[in-house]
Amino acid sequence: MITINNNMYVLDTDNTSYAFAVLGSGQLEHLYYGRKLHANEAVMTEKHTFIPGNTNVYNKDYSSYSLEDVCLEMSSLGKGDIREPFIEVTYPNGSSTTDMVFDRAEIIQGKEEYDTLPGSYDDNGEVEQLVIYLKDRNYNLTLELHYYVYEKCDIITRSAKLVNSGNESVRLERLMSMQLDLNESDYELSFFNGAWAREMNRSRIPIRAGKYVNESVTGTSSNRANPFFMVGRSSTTEDYGECYGFNLIYSGNHYEAAQVNSYGKLRLVSGINPATFSYIIEAGKCFEAPEAVLTYSYQGYNSMSHNMHEFARKHIVRGSWRDKERPVLINSWEAAYFNINERKLVKLAKAAKDIGVELFVMDDGWFGERNDDTSSLGDWTPNSRKLPNGIAGIADKIKESGLKFGIWVEPEMVSVNSRLYEAHPEWVIEIPDVEHSEGRNQRILDLTYEAVQDYIIEEMSEVFSSADISYVKWDMNRIFSDYYSKNLPPERQKEVSHRYVCGLYRCMKELTNRFPDILFEGCAAGGNRFDLGMLCYFPQIWASDNTDALCRAQIQYNYSYGYPLSCISAHVSASPNHQTLRNMPLESRFAVAAFGLLGYECNMCDMNKEELNAVKCQIELYKKLRNVFFTGTFYRTESFEEENAGNASVLNNGKGNMAEWTVVSTDKKKAVGLIMQKHVIPNTQYACYRAKGLDEAKKYHFYNRKLQYDIKEFGELVNMVSPIHIKQGSMLQDILSKLKKMDGETEDYVAYGDTLMYSGVKLKQGFSATGYNENVRFFQDFATRLYFMEEVEDDKQ
Repeated sequence: MITINNNMYVLDTDNTSYAFAVLGSGQLEHLYYGRKLHANEAVMTEKHTFIPGNTNVYNKDYSSYSLEDVCLEMSSLGKGDIREPFIEVTYPNGSSTTDMVFDRAEIIQGKEEYDTLPGSYDDNGEVEQLVIYLKDRNYNLTLELHYYVYEKCDIITRSAKLVNSGNESVRLERLMSMQLDLNESDYELSFFNGAWAREMNRSRIPIRAGKYVNESVTGTSSNRANPFFMVGRSSTTEDYGECYGFNLIYSGNHYEAAQVNSYGKLRLVSGINPATFSYIIEAGKCFEAPEAVLTYSYQGYNSMSHNMHEFARKHIVRGSWRDKERPVLINSWEAAYFNINERKLVKLAKAAKDIGVELFVMDDGWFGERNDDTSSLGDWTPNSRKLPNGIAGIADKIKESGLKFGIWVEPEMVSVNSRLYEAHPEWVIEIPDVEHSEGRNQRILDLTYEAVQDYIIEEMSEVFSSADISYVKWDMNRIFSDYYSKNLPPERQKEVSHRYVCGLYRCMKELTNRFPDILFEGCAAGGNRFDLGMLCYFPQIWASDNTDALCRAQIQYNYSYGYPLSCISAHVSASPNHQTLRNMPLESRFAVAAFGLLGYECNMCDMNKEELNAVKCQIELYKKLRNVFFTGTFYRTESFEEENAGNASVLNNGKGNMAEWTVVSTDKKKAVGLIMQKHVIPNTQYACYRAKGLDEAKKYHFYNRKLQYDIKEFGELVNMVSPIHIKQGSMLQDILSKLKKMDGETEDYVAYGDTLMYSGVKLKQGFSATGYNENVRFFQDFATRLYFMEEVEDDKQ
């Protein structure tokens, strides 16, 4: 709900209020963003009587304050505010002082599409929009600030547009999407940083004086620095305290900064990275900034995440797959890498079908002369030696086996060793006559060219229509290095990165419109482009090329701060893991992947009967609970990144050594919980699982999976109870391990939701070297447990 009261503008959601007012000098003073209240301009406006020393006044008519010491909705350089600017423009005369002041405002019902970028959407026309028009006092420029209110999600989004109504071009050096000024700086900043195969490490920084920057210059939203970030009080936990969450609907170079000025005020900005950007706006033209997402919670980070999750599910992800459960898939990559052929793929598909898989994905290696990563990108013609019957032939055989068929592509890339590069070397982003810095033996097609966009659209359309294709994995395996487009003049070369992203969005929009029933999955060397911009077209994203369950537990946990489980693709892979060579229990690999969109990436043709049966049981279980994982509310309890993680001990109950989370169905009738341990701590019998999000007044049946363990896991200890001596590695041990299993513990209770949440379930004791039976929890390095909670009807108690 948006209300205007004299000079004050108030944006209310169900639980939050956002307020600002027009200063007498024409700037917008930010008054408040937090818990919902009755806004009062006289009470909330900061009082100024005399200007601080060594500061500048805006003009002689307003000499009681300096813009340097005011919380603002939008800022620029040159009129007294020396903090991080919202906008920077270079005018025809070379000056860069921008003087934007309030002109008018209007309230609009509904949400329109942007011309060049994706954004949030509103199916029901319930979103209210506030547009503030600011005019440059000295030049014929208009800055539009757009605010959109998503009341039920407790989300406010912002965007900006600069309109050049003058007769000369101007150079836009920076246009942020969001600025939030807060009077206090006693906060902790959380950025999510990393690299290939170790995405989304949470960096927690106490905010003091100075500036803190999170940015990407890779041409993508980047695995180095995700555009999602958080600000919270130092005392804020998952369930208590104030915090803010911010994200950007953009897939290119982004920039987030937190700056504390000399008066203790905190400024937060988010938008396109100015380091790799400038844009010439010709007379009569305009420029759109990406849409930024803001939310506030006074009930901790879990509540903040729930706002972000609901918003992404209902107002970002769209199309026929938005609310549709996703199939369990098998991907050929780690099973075969480039060494694929029709016979091998069909065999793998049949093995997968027998244990419940629903979709088969043919990954890299199917086209051109693609036997390694040195050739053929851009030549999207099936390799006749590998696929003698083409894509349609392999797709038909996969369908005959009872599975749907999917395919991998990397449309934005080209190999120098390809027919496409030979025909169109001018279509590549590279500096003429300068040695190019290569990445993964491939180069990036110049999507600033409309001709290149058209080529991608038509080539991919031909591939996607060549067979009955149900799923497409769209990959991008390198980052930008030498930014240069032969399509643009020298003065526009800093437009390359943004124009590329806009070109990519055109390709994705056209192809998803042409093929609305295909399930598209985004991928960029794993999580190098995991952002809301991609989710506007592709309803799910491959979270990381690292499938190690221990690593994935933390990666997926941290993605959950800003993104719902329903968009996080997660696979069970082989052990030892191909990225870390770590041996992981099959049960742990499944448990972590189940808290996402489940897939498998191992060679099921090489699995033994016992492993195949275990996977079959996993898939059956997942299908029963798929809707809970997909639509449920996700709660974090413990993380491997907790404080004192380097000193995990019984004294702090192993903080940092355990991860714990819960997902609860929307009707609160079902829930699934997980605990995972990094390493065994000797003589620690105690463990307690605490649920979250249940209905206090409902009764639940709480139970775990009944597991059995190989006697080999117990080593020579079996000789303590065995009537005959069993030598390690002997044939006798092999035979007995097939005939005799060790029963795991059983947890089986009926309890109210309040008990399961506030007391928690004291679990069966952990193994501590003094005995083992079915009442002892065998919980070794990297072990997990899944716990299930189902509402008990009164007549069934």
